[in-house]
Amino acid sequence: MEQLFGTDGIRGIPGQYPLLPEFISKIGFATVRLLGNHAHPSLGTPPAVLLGRDSRHSGPWIAKALQRGFVSAGYRILDLGMIPTPALAYLTPRRKATFGVMISASHNPPEFNGIKFFSAQGHKLEEQQERMIEGRLSDFSYSLKPSSQRLSGQKDERASADYLDFLKSTFPASLDLKGTKLVIDCANGAASYLGPQLLRDLGAEVFAIGCHPSGHNINLGYGALDLEAMRRVVVARKAACGFSLDGDADRAIFADSRGNILDGDVLIGLSAAHLRRCGLLRHNRVVTTVMANMGLIHYLKQQGIGVVQVPVGDRNVIQAMEREDLSLGGESSGHIVFRRFSCNGDGLLTALQILSILKECGKPIEKLREGLRLYPQVLKNVPVERKIPIEELPHFQTKLRSLQKSLEGKGRILVRYSGTEPLLRILVEGPTWSLVHRVCSEIIKTYNRNRYST
Repeated sequence: MEQLFGTDGIRGIPGQYPLLPEFISKIGFATVRLLGNHAHPSLGTPPAVLLGRDSRHSGPWIAKALQRGFVSAGYRILDLGMIPTPALAYLTPRRKATFGVMISASHNPPEFNGIKFFSAQGHKLEEQQERMIEGRLSDFSYSLKPSSQRLSGQKDERASADYLDFLKSTFPASLDLKGTKLVIDCANGAASYLGPQLLRDLGAEVFAIGCHPSGHNINLGYGALDLEAMRRVVVARKAACGFSLDGDADRAIFADSRGNILDGDVLIGLSAAHLRRCGLLRHNRVVTTVMANMGLIHYLKQQGIGVVQVPVGDRNVIQAMEREDLSLGGESSGHIVFRRFSCNGDGLLTALQILSILKECGKPIEKLREGLRLYPQVLKNVPVERKIPIEELPHFQTKLRSLQKSLEGKGRILVRYSGTEPLLRILVEGPTWSLVHRVCSEIIKTYNRNRYST
């Protein structure tokens, strides 16, 4: 069987393999058999699986297919409905669920969907566990319960309120957001109702956009990958700042009052410096990925902060943070982990931590980031029909080496395939915008010539 799990769960087009109803049920059954345990005798009820989804129209029928597999294995379902991924991760251990499952394709377009599993402790599954689930799908047969069995699950009516209470508890009790104009863009996704409510409860004057999910508009024209609408509203409303979430609200990207974008690298830099000043940055180090801007690395070193770099993927970031016992880590994409509060990236939690820094320092965000200058960087995505290994494209590799030399030691090139989409991701960083754009264009042209001749 081909590999099902990418860097962030299973993803695909609903109605196409692997997101076919029968196979989804089989995935549910196999996961229970791997992660499941027997209910404690005193509970008197079958063990539970916590289930959430984002706003995609395919979410409900994928949920039904998964539930059929869970029920066939003797499990009951606690249904959270539409809720952010980090909310499901937070609630899984607090509901004493055997594991949690989120139906979401995160930042992907609406035609995609996906399945992410979380352990009883609220952690994303380790790669070894995912490979074991794949192995079980090949090795066993099973029979489904009759389709007439009730599959809707038990609604968890307190889920959103409990998650909001947790988020508010991470904001300093001595502070509030009264008198602060903020823009929030929820990407028409899972946080469309929770996000604006959270900010209003803390006293902010809120301008909410991307908060009208139709099932077909998640991440379209809004969200962390499409920031223009948020930037325009921040400037037009003269807001202090704004931020955009992605479809399942596990990442956040900010804009200052002038509409300038502050990506995950800037947010990590501001947070690291603040935590160090407060004596809360464990071992004076942070975790970033190899995609982190060299300007961030330079800034952190100036602040006396060390850096641990890992491959792309928030799971790699989290594992390094736990291994090194560090308190902060993240990615330029806006996945940021404040381990003092959570073991997962959380867009709303990130937003609250940044806003609390602004309130504590009494300065606008553009003033706080003045010493943090990112190097010119271009990131392009090239659609691919199949992911031909880079090592099988020798002419392309030769061109990459030549272009790297053209940066004269003042930049870098990273080329990799996405782990969640059919894309080649190209990052070019260098001393000037004109140079990085030219180099990136050359890479794309060379790759297209080489892949079509292979």
